[in-house]
Amino acid sequence: MKNEKMIIYQVVPRLFGNDNTKRKKNGTLQQNGSGRLSSFTPNCLRAIKKLGVTHIWFTGILEHATATAHEQIEADVPSVVKGIAGSPYAVRDYYDVDADLVEQPDNRIEEFEALIRRTHRAGLGAIIDFVPNHVARTYRSDMKPDGVRDFGEADRKELSFSPQNNFYYFPNTPFAPRFDVGNYTECPAKATGNDCFSPSPSVNDWYETVKLNYGVDYMGGGAHHFDPMPDTWLKMRDILLYWAAKGVDGFRCDMAEMVPVEFWHWVIAEVKKQYPQLFFVAEVYNPSLYRAYIYEGGFDYLYDKVGLYDTLRGVTCGYRSASEITCAWQSVNDIQGHMLSFLENHDEQRIASDFFAGNAQRAIPAMMVATLLTASPSMCYFGQELGERGMDEEGFSGRDGRTTIFDYWSLDKIIRWRNGGLYNTQRLTLEERNLQDFYTRLFMVAKENAVTKGVMYDLQYLNLENPDYDATKLFAWIRRYEHETLLLVVNFSAEERHIRLNITQEVFRFLELNPNDEQCVRDLFLHKSYTITLCPTLPIELEVKPYGGVALKFNN
Repeated sequence: MKNEKMIIYQVVPRLFGNDNTKRKKNGTLQQNGSGRLSSFTPNCLRAIKKLGVTHIWFTGILEHATATAHEQIEADVPSVVKGIAGSPYAVRDYYDVDADLVEQPDNRIEEFEALIRRTHRAGLGAIIDFVPNHVARTYRSDMKPDGVRDFGEADRKELSFSPQNNFYYFPNTPFAPRFDVGNYTECPAKATGNDCFSPSPSVNDWYETVKLNYGVDYMGGGAHHFDPMPDTWLKMRDILLYWAAKGVDGFRCDMAEMVPVEFWHWVIAEVKKQYPQLFFVAEVYNPSLYRAYIYEGGFDYLYDKVGLYDTLRGVTCGYRSASEITCAWQSVNDIQGHMLSFLENHDEQRIASDFFAGNAQRAIPAMMVATLLTASPSMCYFGQELGERGMDEEGFSGRDGRTTIFDYWSLDKIIRWRNGGLYNTQRLTLEERNLQDFYTRLFMVAKENAVTKGVMYDLQYLNLENPDYDATKLFAWIRRYEHETLLLVVNFSAEERHIRLNITQEVFRFLELNPNDEQCVRDLFLHKSYTITLCPTLPIELEVKPYGGVALKFNN
């Protein structure tokens, strides 16, 4: 996979492998069921790879706060759990696997290791979450290695801050949130995960989590105390090494910007000393921090959320111009190889939801841009390729256009694609089959040398005043590698567009193209051949379908 564009398929195992169609709102594990790691059979993994995927991000692997009890595993107090199943981002044991996901709870680590082996045998990489900023209020590790002390075990709780404490405290003050917590008690209260430095978080805070202390005295003006090294740093290094030793290929680091960049600089280097091929993906939303977390922190990839995602969503929904895509990529052009693009993930609303585009087809041009504009990684959220709408009202997660991460649930489209483990299109609608076919073809085009190794030239500015090209609804670019060229044009409108696209002498010089007369080119999506004239003095005439695009490949 060395020279292959990374295509990540994010999946929530709790939901993916669950075939129960008789679900109840706020249903328990017994009522609604749960997917298992064993659901990722060799046949399943082959089907995912066939989509063109290179890596799977298994979301929600670590044991987290839950209102569900298992044998020898206690449930949490429901008032400090979000949903009955609980949030995967309120980790209760960094060294353990969520018992909902395994066949035999006593063998949950072994089942995870078997999943990694199956994933690798299928030719796929495996990514899991690393959640460094916060833990569940009830954090307690039953599976930590011998000699490892729990978070908070040696803290001096009479101090609000100490560099060697793992948590921030409010001495002699009980936890008293602004909502009923039933019989849950915590004294002294700890700071809440979303930097809420108060013993009384609200229902809108990350109340089920507590903030970890990396040596930053937030309540004392934000001073850094990194020498001697804070205890939390050492604990986190050991946790990363523990999972790296299980064969994990990468970590998606939750809310990385809430953890000091100095920690990342140290810990990523420490881990890569032993596992140099392992990569780190950062969830960072502040563009002013991007370069620090890459060059100083050592991250391989960052979310391209505030730039490309927000722009593509706006263009898809009709309140932004397609020409703004140029500004989005230019703003990160110097770090473009480090940006991870996407249109869906567990935090964002589904494309087909009533809150986004209302129809998965409308995002086809946006997904083409997200996947083919640059050589950097792209991501697809499970069910996105089938047009999942995210409009169920599952329980804690209401009808908000997102797929729940808090509830026991299942997705009808995934159930029908799984088809009892066959993973075929027999039970899919024509629309679903066509959409899945588009994603498969898209990810195959992403393997072209012009995408994985080439350079890009944005054609938008050449056509801003072109009367035969609507720059508010169309976007065009070229990718080039050696003698292979891809011309890409997408149409964000509901109308078929007949366009005359300008390509100037400057483009020919930059891409080292030799102008010829008529050339036979291949449309990589429609598998049709065209004859076009590639000349700096003549526009290229193209037909672009509604909410569609063309990818023309030619050799020169």
